[in-house]
Amino acid sequence: EDAVSFMTNSGTESVEAAIKLARYHTKRSEFIGFFGGFHGRTMGAVTFTASKPHYHKGFFPLMNGVVHAPYPDPYHPLLHTRKGEDIGTAVVRYIEEEILGRILPADDVAGILIEPIQGEGGYIVPPESFFPELRALCDRHGILLIADEVQAGVGRTGKWWSIEHFGVEPDIICAAKGIASGVPLGAMIARKSVVTWPKGSHGNTYGGNPLACAASLATLDLIENEFMQNAAEVGDYTINRLFEMAERHPSMGCVRGKGLMIGVEFVKDSETHKGDEKLRDVVVAKAFERGLLLLGCGKSVIRVSPPLSITRAEVDEGLAIFDEAIDLAEKGL
Repeated sequence: EDAVSFMTNSGTESVEAAIKLARYHTKRSEFIGFFGGFHGRTMGAVTFTASKPHYHKGFFPLMNGVVHAPYPDPYHPLLHTRKGEDIGTAVVRYIEEEILGRILPADDVAGILIEPIQGEGGYIVPPESFFPELRALCDRHGILLIADEVQAGVGRTGKWWSIEHFGVEPDIICAAKGIASGVPLGAMIARKSVVTWPKGSHGNTYGGNPLACAASLATLDLIENEFMQNAAEVGDYTINRLFEMAERHPSMGCVRGKGLMIGVEFVKDSETHKGDEKLRDVVVAKAFERGLLLLGCGKSVIRVSPPLSITRAEVDEGLAIFDEAIDLAEKGL
């Protein structure tokens, strides 16, 4: 189906536009978000954000009409699974039976907003079952599926959009960050059939400005012709190297990701999966001292999220430092 794009200046603006469009098109008011999600810090977007309480502190009451569900995290499942279920199926069942069955009437729900691969919440990759079942739930109830691709989209995972890994199409996509190489630009991209509001229902001053669009066109050309394939190939190489490192480092409890969006979770106990935030922070500090800049996410995760242009040689150089930093942290040096 043809799509319509509304240009913004940032990811949070793209999310706000999606919220408004979903309400207008469906004539419904309620939404479902997910624990661990990050969608921005403007009033509508921050209502969906559920990764850290300080994003909300001092700003209540937030936007009405948002209920959160557990994100389908295979390493830290928040729900018990029934026989034959994985956590993806369990989460969809929870939405159907508990949220729609007990809290929100389905015909009042405008949209479900979700990161196809969760970013700040811990670089979490849901199981393969999840998105086809979530898409089916949305279709049953006339609910719009809104994919926040601000961090995971635009080639980072080796595909244009991270949701492509799961074989479904959303109704609305929110994009920004990598879309213009650091120049302020974002987009809300929606199915043409969903964009039913009249001219003037939404707008901004600087969205789609010529400078940002020129930067984006050049960026998208590079991603399409070089960097997306590089992200897929070098990403596979990187995650396999990290799997090898995890065999030597007991603190590396889980390595997960797609393309060049990889998370390494540090744990105190590989059986209970209890996170080790303190050790994670020591690893970040030791790596920085040796010239490698890392960033945490979740409770005890380090993001491996380099530029899409990175080479295997640069990966090897970075992982050598990472390996040394983990070794020093594990030994308490």
